[in-house]
Order: sequence, then structure tokens, then C-alpha cells
Amino acid sequence: MVRRMVLVAALVVATVAVLAGGARAQLKEGFYGSTCPQAEKIVKEFVKAHIPHAPDVAATLIRTHFHDCFVRGCDASVLLNATGGKEAEKDAAPNQTLRGFGFIDRIKALLEKECPGVVSCADILALAARDSVGVIGGPFWSVPTGRRDGTVSIKQEALDQIPAPTMNFTTLLQSFRNKSLDLADLVWLSGAHTIGISHCNSFSERLYNFTGRAVPGDADPSLDPLYAAKLRRKCKTLTDNTTIVEMDPGSFRTFDLSYYRGVLKRRGLFQSDAALITDAASKADILSVVNAPPEVFFQVFARSMVKMGAIDVKTGSEGEIRKHCAFVNKH
Repeated sequence: MVRRMVLVAALVVATVAVLAGGARAQLKEGFYGSTCPQAEKIVKEFVKAHIPHAPDVAATLIRTHFHDCFVRGCDASVLLNATGGKEAEKDAAPNQTLRGFGFIDRIKALLEKECPGVVSCADILALAARDSVGVIGGPFWSVPTGRRDGTVSIKQEALDQIPAPTMNFTTLLQSFRNKSLDLADLVWLSGAHTIGISHCNSFSERLYNFTGRAVPGDADPSLDPLYAAKLRRKCKTLTDNTTIVEMDPGSFRTFDLSYYRGVLKRRGLFQSDAALITDAASKADILSVVNAPPEVFFQVFARSMVKMGAIDVKTGSEGEIRKHCAFVNKH
């Protein structure tokens, strides 16, 4: 176990080194050091002032960052509003429950006042997600900056590329590999489900219509029966899209290992959670981390967040620096 912990720590360092390759080389820590020296401090202070009063926002910021990076790379395309009658990423079902747009807009307004047209919405989202997790007691990770904002946002791309909560392990892993992430990243980024909530309709088929026959008792056999019964008491119908449920019951505002312990007990909320223990290597990773100090999970989660935050980034002269995160600049 000690050897594994040393290897894990080494991986965190190695991942930061990976940023020296390809487009990632143009991301760097302290990118705004000369153009907007107070940028990261402004983000952090806003997050520290507001997340304690709305801790659930930490989970939605992580989710928003994840959904952004999986579609067109980490370019804040998920923040764009629909224009010209064409629906945007935020109109797609996986993004309709994201609630952090106003939070990001308020940070952007502060930064536009400090240094107009300098700090990208993509960097603001990456920094705010990191800082919000830190405020609720989770890990801290380096966020190299220099991302530029995209100018295109298409609903169908979000539907096609964001991993669904109903996916099995094979499909999940392929969706991650499509973004140059690996099995370990799938396991550790799933750990973000240790915080946050979900609407019933994201998992109700596991309770009422798992085989598609919609007959009484048609529940997912991989789901712990007692947990399933508890969920049915909250989510009374297949189509309930208003009731919310904690993703990590009893610990949904604490960044800890209880999510993985629940998954091992067959109490993962989504099919995609349950899928993590259907693969031997994935399950072995989970077992190793739940039997280690929490700092090990923090390290591997941080490693995977650094990798995810560098997916297909736009840098240099690509994209733009939006003046408002919901709209492409007028030229």
C-alpha cells in the first residue's frame, strides 16, 4: 500500500509535466501574472465568500466544468446561450439542471471591471470549480491557465458526447478514451459524485423500468434492494423530474470516500456508478483508495482534474476572450 501511495503521488507530479505537450504547452500557471495579476485572487475570494452560504454550488461547478470539457474541449461553450433559433449545449438534457451560470457571470463581471477583455470564461470556470472544492474541504490542484473561449455551442454535441448516467462500463470507458482520458480518470472523476444532488428522472428507470417492460418490480438487480426501496419512497414515479436526491446520502456536502464505499455496497445512484465495480481493474482501484488515507483520493482526483482541464483547449489566437460568458463577442 505504501508503494502504491508513492506511485500515486508521483502520478500527480507527472500529470502536471504532461502539460508540456501539444496545445497544453500554452497553458501555464500564472498565465495572467502580467496582464491581470489579481485575477486568480478575485476568483478565489468570491468563491470563499459565497460557497459557504451555498455549498451545493461546488458540485454544480465541477459538473459544469466536466460537461464543458467533454464537448469541444474546455472552452466555456457550455455557458453560451442559444442564438438565432439554434439550441446550445445548455439546452441539452444533461445540462438543464446545471445551476452555476449566474455564479460564473458574477465573477466575470468583477474581472471585466479589473482588467477588461483579458480573463477567459473557460479559465474562470476551471478556477472556480477548483476553488469551490477547496472551500468545502476537498483537494486543491494546480490550474494552468491561458484557455480561450469558444464561439460555437451545439445542443446535439452535448447529447452525443457527455457521458450518460445510464452507460455501462464499456461505453463509459470509451467516452473517456475519446477525450484522451483513461480508466483511472474514469474512476477518480466519478468520485466527484461524493458531493451534489440528482433529479429522480436521472436514475428512475433503475427503480421501475430497468428491462423496459415497465412491470412491477422491474428494478436493476445490481442495486441494493434496501437502497432501492428507500429511493422509491422518494421517487414515486418513473417520470418524476422535480424531486431531488443526494448522490452520496448523508455526506453529499462533504468531499470524502463515502461515495466509493457506497458503490462497493451496490448503493451507487446511477447505472454508471454501479458500472465501476463490473470491471476488475476499476474495482481494484476503488478498493485501494477506500483502504488508504483520504489524501490518496485527493491526490488521484487532483491528477485527473488537471488532465480533464486540458482537453482540447483553445490557446494563442484560437477562439476569443468573451466579454460576457453567455454571448459571443460582436465583431
